[in-house]
Amino acid sequence: MTTISGIDVTGLCLGGNVFGWTVDREGAFAVLDAYLEAGGTMIDTADAYLWRKPGNSGGESEAIIGEWLASRGVRDQVVIATKVGSWPTRPGLSAANITAAAEDSLRRLQTDRIDLYYAHKDDPDTVQEETLDAFDALVKAGKVVQIGASNFTPERLRSALEISERDGLTAYTAVQPHYNLMDRNAFEAGLQPIVTANEMACFPYYGLAMGFLTGKYRGQPVESVRAQGAQAYLDDPRGPAVLAVLDEIAAGHGVPVAAVALAWLAAQPGVTAPIASARTVEQLKELMAMRTLQLTSDELRLLTHVSD
Repeated sequence: MTTISGIDVTGLCLGGNVFGWTVDREGAFAVLDAYLEAGGTMIDTADAYLWRKPGNSGGESEAIIGEWLASRGVRDQVVIATKVGSWPTRPGLSAANITAAAEDSLRRLQTDRIDLYYAHKDDPDTVQEETLDAFDALVKAGKVVQIGASNFTPERLRSALEISERDGLTAYTAVQPHYNLMDRNAFEAGLQPIVTANEMACFPYYGLAMGFLTGKYRGQPVESVRAQGAQAYLDDPRGPAVLAVLDEIAAGHGVPVAAVALAWLAAQPGVTAPIASARTVEQLKELMAMRTLQLTSDELRLLTHVSD
């Protein structure tokens, strides 16, 4: 069991990257309500979500989540993770940017603390000592509980951990890598040994390979902003084979294909909880089925084999 702010965060972490993008405020509130009712405990967002959508400027996801938290009065029931460093308005991991961005995120989220604050991506132009000093100051001030690293190379993550230990600074306790059945090597060959050796929490994003592992991109074209990326996996010889095994296992358990893919991910060494987003309550129900799904050792081995 992994706890953050005293809350168990195993199971499924709800991705907030669709809020303010393909899901409006009303739809987001419905998904968030259903997630909490189903026993969900962790919501992941970022200040950069979703500046790329025409008409947006960034911070929309945080703002929607903040309105929901305030209106429902459930702040102490959920872990809130957000990120700094990849939004063009507040780029990089300088001390000044981290300090200012944290205040902005706290305001949008309508909260007094961020449970898990990630460096959204590495910043080679800022020395890691400066970045870690800034994060450490936020933790000491009570504005951040724990810090994490997203999209870091193994070398840079290892370096950051060494600096924190050497200088007595708050260390990264969580990572957020790109990892799923179709994208395994980068994490398993590099980050996974560091995560397990340091007992870090791991929350993989793109757990469903941009929707490909739901199986919905087979056959008729699907209208989705992620359709092109997901369709690319069908060109991989492993793609159809992985879907075939997922179909078989899902049918045997009477659960959606997506739940099987997420359950495999959750069972991997070092993984705390996969991140997945839902545009509707119906989609959320399919994802949440993974929380009670127990794959057999043979099923896990077969999925690992066919996706290798």
